[in-house]
Amino acid sequence: MTQRRLSEATLAQTRPGTARPVYDRGACRIGWVHFGPGAFHRAHQAYYADRLLGRDPRWAISAVSLRSAAVRDALAPQDYLYCLAELAEQPQLRVIGALREILVAPADCGAVFARLVAPDTRFVTLTVTEKGYCLGGDGRLDFAHPDIAHDLRSGARPRTVIGFLAEGLRRRRARGHTPFVVASCDNLPDNGPTLRAAVAAFTARTDPGLARWIDSEVAFPRTMVDSITPATDAALIERVARASGLQDEWPVQREPFIQWVIEDLPQVRLADWASVGVTLAADVSRYDRAKLRVVNGAHSTLAYLGLLRGRTTVAEAMADAPLQRLLERLLREDIAPSLQGGGALEVRGYIDATLERLRNPSVRHQLAQIAWDGSKKLPVRLLAAMAEALAAGRPLERLALPIAAWMRFVVARTRAGGPLTDPQAERLLAIGRFCTDEAERDVARFLTLGELFAPPVAAAPAFVRALVNAYRGLGASGSLAEFEDA
Repeated sequence: MTQRRLSEATLAQTRPGTARPVYDRGACRIGWVHFGPGAFHRAHQAYYADRLLGRDPRWAISAVSLRSAAVRDALAPQDYLYCLAELAEQPQLRVIGALREILVAPADCGAVFARLVAPDTRFVTLTVTEKGYCLGGDGRLDFAHPDIAHDLRSGARPRTVIGFLAEGLRRRRARGHTPFVVASCDNLPDNGPTLRAAVAAFTARTDPGLARWIDSEVAFPRTMVDSITPATDAALIERVARASGLQDEWPVQREPFIQWVIEDLPQVRLADWASVGVTLAADVSRYDRAKLRVVNGAHSTLAYLGLLRGRTTVAEAMADAPLQRLLERLLREDIAPSLQGGGALEVRGYIDATLERLRNPSVRHQLAQIAWDGSKKLPVRLLAAMAEALAAGRPLERLALPIAAWMRFVVARTRAGGPLTDPQAERLLAIGRFCTDEAERDVARFLTLGELFAPPVAAAPAFVRALVNAYRGLGASGSLAEFEDA
């Protein structure tokens, strides 16, 4: 017998133990636009919105997909309801009702702008990944990017989130509306000011007055978000159907731990964030730096070294004793010194909590997924810490290992003929084709990527030596024998 589909009409039929929205969805108003309705948004920001709607009906979400219609097509027949599974020893299931619509930008461009201009819209968030900002190696907007060039020519039908924000703010200003708050929730260094600078630089090319208005009037708070969110798979869909009694075509899952820190600007205080567990902080940088280097740095380390060693998930990689020992020493002895100012005890406790989260056997976080977009992730997760260690004269041996493992990962993907999900895929695959396992030459080829490796650092003998030794010692199988006593 075919199971009934999750929807407004069937919501009351969910089995006991499945939490349902405690508010009247029909009475809610859309006041929040989100770009990038992927799994992380639906498990994180939409979860907070769902809790907020129980207290304040102004914060239903209109989500915008810049490319794919897949999420819309899966959730529209469900009235945009979906299940969130919290992965713990006793899993928790919750139906999220915060999403009210998903717009696909190429087909719904006018509707996207209507939402951006609507007086009720006060909050705009983004989870478009690092590459979605179209930044160059210097962290500034890349005007040579073909999509940015397109958006400068055709502001009414943009392809990028930068183009949508610039044109949406222009139209909003023309109508005399209060500007919305724009919050990047991606792992960019100094994400709020970085996004502000990109939008202002874009508008300066066509409307300097608008650029000045954006720079002075629009709030771009810094943020930090955290919760391990594995990709949805067939096993999750089956588990959710059994537990809820209804078929959900695209549920999401995450660990129980969740954190959202937003810079405490006056414009941000438009909702009672604290009532739903959001932290407003004067200084987000210490949270952000710790998360990028400890949590995200650990993920990238496990991904590239784990894949070389034949592991497939984070939990499997953490069960690999030599790899777990290496990661713990990397965090405690190499990353912790780069987090001075947060308090030594706090950093130690944060590392302890992170290692415990990574060991959670209920979370099947695929290493192959974490390995995507390495050229964008590694500079902020590990290379910055490595450059600081170089300048301070601290050891580089362990910090070099995940970077060398990424190089080995690229070479392995090239030889296997498999796809490489990375904005620099074409260049990386070209490098991979010329690699011969001669460590000095292979590493030198990768070091020509100036977007990743700043020339002064890439030319430092100690930096190059550490990478060459790591690349050679790891080999194609990810051996850690040479590094156990490093």
